[in-house]
This record gives sequence, C-alpha cells and structure tokens, in this order.
Amino acid sequence: MNIFAIFAMQFGGGSASWLGFAPLIFIFAIFYFLLIMPQQRRQKKWQQMLQELKTGDKVTTTGGIRGTIVALKEDSLHLRVPPDNLRIEVSRGAIASMTTPDEVAK
Repeated sequence: MNIFAIFAMQFGGGSASWLGFAPLIFIFAIFYFLLIMPQQRRQKKWQQMLQELKTGDKVTTTGGIRGTIVALKEDSLHLRVPPDNLRIEVSRGAIASMTTPDEVAK
C-alpha cells in the first residue's frame, strides 16, 4: 500500500478534515476583527499625532505630566510644566495625548 493511501485512511479523506479547521479559522477571524484591527488603527492614529506635534501644543505624557511643548528634537521634546514653568525633556514615545483647545476651555 502507498503511504499516501494510509494517510488518507487515517485522517478520513480530504473534505472532512477541512471541517475540523473551520472553527479555528472562524475564531482567528473574530480575533482579527475585534482585537488586532482596532489596535492597528489606534497605533496608526497615535503615530500620526506624534508626527504632527509642534511647539505650543499642550500634551499629556504616559506618566500623567501635562505641559506645553517648548522645543522639538528628533526623538525627544522639551515641555514647560506649570506651576513653576519647569522645563523637562521627554521622549516622543512618552506622549500619550495632545490636549485640544476645547479641553483647555473646560
């Protein structure tokens, strides 16, 4: 007997074995559309925000420090932090969000 014939007999033909993979493919599709794709969108939006930073923008770091951008470098930026107008240097990756003028008015 041929080795392929033995393999086919053990695993039950071609079409029946694909039915065993259908739930796995379905679960992967659900994970992709519910977890992976939204995270990729968030990452792309965050990268866009980092590229558009300019002096005078009000930002919040991942550590919760709020300040105004005073100077930009390639991989870092300088923030002026109230109330003493302290100037600190932070990495661009540490910026969590940019505060819009509407949020400042509140």
